Amino acid sequence: MDYTRQQIAKMIDHSLLNPIMTDEQLEAGCQTALDHDVASVCIKPYYLARCSELLAGSSVAPSTVIGFPHGGNTTHTKVAEAEQALQDGGKELDMVANIGKVLSEDWPFVQQDIAEVTRVVHEAGAKVKVIFENCYLQESHKIRLCEICGELDVDWVKTSTGYGTGGATLEDLRLMRQYAPKHVQVKAAGGIRTLDQLLEVRAIGVTRVGATRTVEILAACQ
Repeated sequence: MDYTRQQIAKMIDHSLLNPIMTDEQLEAGCQTALDHDVASVCIKPYYLARCSELLAGSSVAPSTVIGFPHGGNTTHTKVAEAEQALQDGGKELDMVANIGKVLSEDWPFVQQDIAEVTRVVHEAGAKVKVIFENCYLQESHKIRLCEICGELDVDWVKTSTGYGTGGATLEDLRLMRQYAPKHVQVKAAGGIRTLDQLLEVRAIGVTRVGATRTVEILAACQ
């Protein structure tokens, strides 16, 4: 299937999460996202309010991360982060599952952790993406997370933070698309750097990718 440049752009969450990015770089990154009319800007939490101002009136959604990058915050803290992000104008929130609890297979805890954040986000009319950090997980963990996220009606399941030991793989994306219900979308993050890679994951059923090389990807659409 052929996609227009606009359709490609609307598959991209422009990622501005590198911890050493300056305010000037974050400001410029928001402008880049506007210039290319991508799906969203995923920005460091402290800059979300400013990001929301910059994106106001556009079709680019302001977004940020919750419990990033390790997912080890208490559920109470994650909920507070989500509430602050929503107050700051966030429309899509990417939360990290509690990786240690997933590896411990404490599924009631994992489910409650995701449920509490999802409830707050959905009550505000916003969307939630749950980050698995697949590089640390076994296949059984990924499958159970897909099932839990389906039961909780999250909006996306997401492969990675981009800051673990590995990013999105085709194998993981196929697995997630297989085991996540149809109403749950799949997001690839970590390692999607070219248009060819984006199209390859789109063919699997991925609807959104996190990218730092947005300009290069879209330049290839010319």
